[in-house]
Amino acid sequence: MASILIVEDDVELSAVVERRLSESGYHVLRAESGPAALALVDERTPDVVLLDIMLPGMDGLEVCRRLRASHPLLYIIMTTARSDEMDRVVGLEVGADDYVTKPYSLSELVARVRAALRRVQLTLEVGEDDAVLDFGQLRIDPARRRVEVRGNEVQLTVLEFDLLLHLARHADRPFTRLQLLADVWDIHYEGYDRTVDSHIQRLRSKIEKHPGKPEYIRTVWGVGYRFQPPDDVVTDTAAG
Repeated sequence: MASILIVEDDVELSAVVERRLSESGYHVLRAESGPAALALVDERTPDVVLLDIMLPGMDGLEVCRRLRASHPLLYIIMTTARSDEMDRVVGLEVGADDYVTKPYSLSELVARVRAALRRVQLTLEVGEDDAVLDFGQLRIDPARRRVEVRGNEVQLTVLEFDLLLHLARHADRPFTRLQLLADVWDIHYEGYDRTVDSHIQRLRSKIEKHPGKPEYIRTVWGVGYRFQPPDDVVTDTAAG
């Protein structure tokens, strides 16, 4: 049974969400503060965390930073009642995989959780014979979910890895943000474009020698993004 941690100081809301998730077949944990959430994750390691930004003492952004540092593969969905766009941007930039804005529909929330769990499950189902994608100084190993840049391993989150792998497997093909949301996030909704943009920025900061002048992940103006293999690298790869 998949486990979901709700980090929310509104006890009534937390109870409502817990009931709905429990009815959907999930094991639910609850924490009302940042320190309590950090302790629970260290002890129980849930599959998905629903993390509110507005928490007493330690806010959700700081909790997200600490969770991402200690549990890089944890799937984090941030929730916020704020209308300020910057809160969502910062939440994504500190490592959240997705976000929902309050007031949210419980059906939408469950759909986001299901999509997150499908994405997490896919990380366990990659075939051992999946070919390594070798682009010279960038090497992507799907079976081991391992990325090396200039010979050094780079730690990516679940979604960062899946986004890079998807783009690399379709090298030279441009994708719109909505296409990437559907293909990588595995959910169809009128998403906030910055969800994709923030993940692209984080990816560039980890794999590009000069993130401001990316070699691999190129912006296609008016469209979205595409993966550009180096000119001197053949994209027909072999397992390694």
